[in-house]
Amino acid sequence: MLRTAICGLTVYLALSACTPAPESSEPATPFRPVLDDHQLMNWVMDPMADVIWGSAGSVITEAGEQDLAPVDDAGWAEVRNAAAAIAESGNLLMLPGRSQGADWNEFSAGIVTMGERAMAAAQAQDADALFEIGGQLYNVCVACHQIYMLEEDGEG
Repeated sequence: MLRTAICGLTVYLALSACTPAPESSEPATPFRPVLDDHQLMNWVMDPMADVIWGSAGSVITEAGEQDLAPVDDAGWAEVRNAAAAIAESGNLLMLPGRSQGADWNEFSAGIVTMGERAMAAAQAQDADALFEIGGQLYNVCVACHQIYMLEEDGEG
């Protein structure tokens, strides 16, 4: 299943790259990144991914099995918000000055896609879909980290 998910993501991203970018007559909007990549991942992306991962599946404790899915609209809204932050963080990673090339952008686009899918699962309050998407998000993160992971530990 892991191989299927990675292959599917690879095909999707390869086909997405074939679409020409629309031409824009608007002047470029100035932007000023506040965080470096390491901080963006540690302070924004990782905590938001933890919300998704902590809201999917179940754990077994001495008291029995505990379902981690949100139990009310507020809980699902928290997951949706985290997924939105993940999706937009993927876009941030592709900004000029942050992007580290085509492979980096493919992984970042995968993060955007997983964030969008997690938002949809949260909107539908679909715990099973969220669990699957959480696993796919993890796979994209791990694949990218195997190539680009910063060697430093800590908060950045």
